[in-house]
Amino acid sequence: MAEQTITIGHKEFTVACQPGEEDYLRAAAEMLDTEARTLLNQIGRVPAERMLLMAGLMLADKTAEADDRLRAAQDEIASLRDEISRLHARPEPSPREVEVPMIPQDVTDALTELAARAEAVAEDLEARAKG
Repeated sequence: MAEQTITIGHKEFTVACQPGEEDYLRAAAEMLDTEARTLLNQIGRVPAERMLLMAGLMLADKTAEADDRLRAAQDEIASLRDEISRLHARPEPSPREVEVPMIPQDVTDALTELAARAEAVAEDLEARAKG
């Protein structure tokens, strides 16, 4: 076992850990130290046992809150997955019919007549331009 010296609330402690777990130990000690320093800044000098107990309880409170948020997020994810499943299981909507108004035949005939006259005028102008 590897021994590490950590500092919690301005006090040094030597603790043992498995080889390769040193980074985890330092990260955990840093979290505990943050809570201990907060406590010391608010209260002042506190016996080491009390400081560690209070800092541990503060971390436990944060952990419980994080667990509650995690459970709520997991419940929301489950609910959203259920909604997605329901939406995927829903039958495809039937195609909508779109009615396109018909152009009356007399309007079509009038437009055809106008197009023919425009072509005749264009041909006449071309002939005069050449001639």
